Amino acid sequence: MQTLLTRLEEMYLLVIWELKDNAYGVSIRKQLYTRTGRQVSYGGLYFTLDQLVKKGLAEKTESKPTGGRGGRRRFYYLLTPAGNKALREVYAHQNRLWNGIDDMAIN
Repeated sequence: MQTLLTRLEEMYLLVIWELKDNAYGVSIRKQLYTRTGRQVSYGGLYFTLDQLVKKGLAEKTESKPTGGRGGRRRFYYLLTPAGNKALREVYAHQNRLWNGIDDMAIN
């Protein structure tokens, strides 16, 4: 059974995959902006990340507080095997859809 992803979920999972061990809220938000030009609010960011965790597509781990006064913990995100599989399925699906479409036909 194919896992259906929204475009937003796909973007988030791709960014988490790209950032590897450095995928935490701020870095994900910055990379989304770099890749798409879309500024995401922190509320929207964490809501979508929580949805990915609930769906089993990503997992969330908590770091120790950062050094210095008032150090905060970071929450890191990693793809689960299900998230990795969902991305591979989306990629294959998009390739099948675009296969045979002439680039000039869309203009």
